[in-house]
Amino acid sequence: MLDALTLDQMRALVAIADTGSFRMAAQRLSRVQSAVSHAIANLEAELGVVLFDRSGHRPVLTPEGKALLANARDILLRVDAMRARARGLGHGVELELSVTVDTLFPMGQIGAALTALRQTYPSVALRVAVEPMGGPPAALLEDRSLLAVMVGEDFRHPRIALEAITAVTQVAVAAAGHPLARRSAEAPVEIAELADHLQIVLSDPTPLSEGREFNVLSPRTCRVNTQDTKYRLIAAGLGWGRLPSWLIRDDIAAGRLVRIATTSLGRDAQYPQEVYLAHRLDKPLGPAARAFREHLKAIIARGE
Repeated sequence: MLDALTLDQMRALVAIADTGSFRMAAQRLSRVQSAVSHAIANLEAELGVVLFDRSGHRPVLTPEGKALLANARDILLRVDAMRARARGLGHGVELELSVTVDTLFPMGQIGAALTALRQTYPSVALRVAVEPMGGPPAALLEDRSLLAVMVGEDFRHPRIALEAITAVTQVAVAAAGHPLARRSAEAPVEIAELADHLQIVLSDPTPLSEGREFNVLSPRTCRVNTQDTKYRLIAAGLGWGRLPSWLIRDDIAAGRLVRIATTSLGRDAQYPQEVYLAHRLDKPLGPAARAFREHLKAIIARGE
């Protein structure tokens, strides 16, 4: 019978797998080590399998343990989501609404949604951060923000719920005086030629992209930590890079920035990405957060 399985036992299994030891798992769970060992022993007895090989210096998941670990994670996620939903059903108005926004998303729409929110919930304090790349999901996982606006598919996480709300388009551009800007569409720029020129690239402030590169095509790079810095260096002619279309619409119209004549970076040098409104599965959204979500979606729908 599996009736005696408990959530505490599953949390112990996940904690040991994540931390690599019974001692560290006990610290994470604020339990004594003997209680964690007892929970795993009971879980193994109930399931009829050995979950950890304890013969070495550190416990190692057995093949059976690896298979059942995925089930334990799924069960805990569902339980946390159910608890969050239950808390949200009777949740009072938040004291503060914290939002972390991807640097690729237009802040004007965030500002308009927050302004509309203030009409109904003037007492709610607001905290807004703007971060590139892994910043928004990291803010959720580290409990620095309740909501996040995420761009792209690179930082999905099983503890984060996503709702697609719109898309943003990045455009590969260079300043009008840059050699890449003077090329004609009749002789499109190839990848090898792009790699010959300095590329301005945003750096990820988090470890979420460690060991990975996103859309870095040139071995010659200038890495920056803000979108504004990237924009200004490209506009100054230092190098080429991708910038969101909403940011450079006037520059392209005035001829200050030029789309790079290439088919290697999307049609018309454009790269669309989905935008998601995100929150942690185990963190309920109160009335103000839900109202902000609806205001933002309405503003996007109206094209404001």
